[in-house]
Amino acid sequence: MAHALRLAERGLHTTQPNPRVGCVIARGETVLGTGWHPKAGQPHAEVFALREAGEAARGATAYVTLEPCAHHGRTPPCADALIAAGVGRVVIAHEDPFDKVAGKGIEKLRAAGIGVQVGLMRDAAHELNIGFFSRIQRGRPWVRVKLAMSLDGRTALADGSSKWITGDAARADVQRWRARASAILSASGTVLADNPHLTVRLPAGEAFVPPLRAILDTHLRTPAGANVLDENAPTVLFHAAAAEVPAHLQEATRVDIRRDDGGLDLHAALHWLALNDINEVHVEAGPVLCGALLAKGLADELLVYVAPVLLGSTARPMLELPPLDDMASRWQMETLDRRQVGDDMRLLMRPAARA
Repeated sequence: MAHALRLAERGLHTTQPNPRVGCVIARGETVLGTGWHPKAGQPHAEVFALREAGEAARGATAYVTLEPCAHHGRTPPCADALIAAGVGRVVIAHEDPFDKVAGKGIEKLRAAGIGVQVGLMRDAAHELNIGFFSRIQRGRPWVRVKLAMSLDGRTALADGSSKWITGDAARADVQRWRARASAILSASGTVLADNPHLTVRLPAGEAFVPPLRAILDTHLRTPAGANVLDENAPTVLFHAAAAEVPAHLQEATRVDIRRDDGGLDLHAALHWLALNDINEVHVEAGPVLCGALLAKGLADELLVYVAPVLLGSTARPMLELPPLDDMASRWQMETLDRRQVGDDMRLLMRPAARA
């Protein structure tokens, strides 16, 4: 199963909105065939593994990181392919929560007399597709907030200058996190201050699906000629109903998510993204939006790069959060991963229960 999970990771940047899935056909310790799902619309992992195994698959064991599909979508059911190949046993890491599968693949295999085991390396399989599970089960994408800060917790100078706090290695690392996301979320303030492209830049030849650029722009201030309006990736603008639509945004994809107080409804934005098959959202924005996502319980993960520099007390803070009444109310974070990236430290953290 560990081999199947490593195969599934090959689709980290290309399978969305589909889950990343790997499959190994084996007899004892002998591997007969392997496969992984490369892209939506292309054959699934089981099909590639069965093709490679050929007749040797009969009576063998299939190790699959996600429950084989049981429905006709853009490809035929993988459960049917496994049955037709005559495999003797199927070991599944995790059930598929999608309503058209959700146990139906397992039922079909067992009805055909195939032994099925579920749960081997379940947690690893869930982590690999955490955005897919979030979209299907919670109705919103998995939200990862990227932050780059100095040792004294600052993200930019008082005038907004932030290029560059971190080094080349950290900035290259961020591109890979962007590439695994289905959308990159930012706000009009960042667009106006930095004019970012919010696109993925990987070495030539590395495949990825360009993430949707989602901009929170209450009053539709994104100017003509802004990089986020170019043709390198699709863009959606979330705005308030009362916003006047300038001529250069008449043809842009726009979504009204205003609240009664005139602000923007972050829950509504994430719900719209989920309805449009967005699994993981990578956030690159200022302290107001990043702080609001954390305060509202919508930031599932923080990806923090800490540079060995000091910016001083007048520089901008990492997050804007509500004041605390006492230490018992502090925000507690759980560190999942800690590693050196060039001269910078990268921390991957998730909010824990409030102390």
